[in-house]
Order: sequence, then C-alpha cells, then structure tokens
Amino acid sequence: MLVDSTVIGFLDKVAGNDPVPGGGSIAALNGAIASSLTAMVAGLTIGKKGYEGRTELMERIQKTALDNKEEFIKDVDRDSEAYDQVFSCFKMPKLTADEKEARSAAIQAATKYAAEVPLTVARRAYNLMDLIADVARLGNKNAVTDACVAMMSARSAVVGALMNVRINLCSLKDRSYVLKMQNEVDALEQRACAKEKELLNDINQELKL
Repeated sequence: MLVDSTVIGFLDKVAGNDPVPGGGSIAALNGAIASSLTAMVAGLTIGKKGYEGRTELMERIQKTALDNKEEFIKDVDRDSEAYDQVFSCFKMPKLTADEKEARSAAIQAATKYAAEVPLTVARRAYNLMDLIADVARLGNKNAVTDACVAMMSARSAVVGALMNVRINLCSLKDRSYVLKMQNEVDALEQRACAKEKELLNDINQELKL
C-alpha cells in the first residue's frame, strides 16, 4: 500500500513514470496533512492557561480531525486503485459486439467510481475547513499559523480532488449524472476558496505589526 511507504519512498513513486500515485492521491494526502495540523493545534490548546473554557470544544475537534486523517490516508490508496480499475477495463476484450458492449459498460462504471472517490475527498476536506477555522480563531494563538497552513492544505485537497472529478466526468455518457456532479463540483470549489480567503484575510490582519 502507498501509505506504508516512507515519505521519501512515496515522493519517489510520485516522481516516477507511472501515472499513480498522481494528483488524486496527493489531494487526499493534503487532506491528511490538514487534519493532522488541525489535531495538533487543538492539542496545543487543551490544558493551556487562558483556554480552559475551550477544552471540550478542542477535544471534540481533535478527535474529529484524527478520524478524518485516517479516512484521508485510506483515500490515498483508494484514488490510485480507482485509476487502476479504469485502466484494467480498457484491457477487456473487444472483438465481438457483446464484448464491446460489456467493455464499454465496465469502463463507464469504473469511471463513475473514479469520479466519486475524489468527490468524497473534496467533501470531507471542505467540511474539515470549519474545524480549522475554529482552531485558528479559538485555539492557541501561538499555533495560529499552523492552523492557516491546515486551511491552505484543506483548500488544496478540495480543489485538487475536484480537478480529478472533472477529468473523469469528461469521459461519462450519462449527461444527467455529469450535470448533477458538475453543479456540486463548481459550488464546492467556490465555497472552499471563499472559506480559505476569509480566514487568511482575518489572520493576516491580526498578524500585521
């Protein structure tokens, strides 16, 4: 599994000539990084003087962030496996009309799955952004920039995953499915970018000398 690699080993695989792990796996990795940083900031707030009234909130955020981290880690491999499924369908026989029909149906089904995996990543990363905003504004002020990096990583996870949704939608024949997915993708991207911008603008104002 990709997630069992060392950091250097994983990056070497990304830098190699194989198509996986690619952008979808990296988007999921960004989600895992965002989750980890969120948990860290929450942990740095728990038990600290001046933040006693926020312990319960930070403990809840920490747990949710760690749960998200585990799912994003799984998504690193899920995305690569989804690509492999599509690729394997293209290797199916296509000599007869029945074989062509079966191959086409398999490709379409696998491509839908390949679109849904990164969409799940994008949705989860977007939802994480609310937790990140909370730890940035209510958590340990000494770690506020860590929270901002978490927000940037989460936004990268959303936008990167959605790019992978879009490229798979281009290959689908089910136009109603494509339109429904496209509408969600466009709205999700706009909301994620707005969330990131709002937080970074606020924190940058606070950090001005």
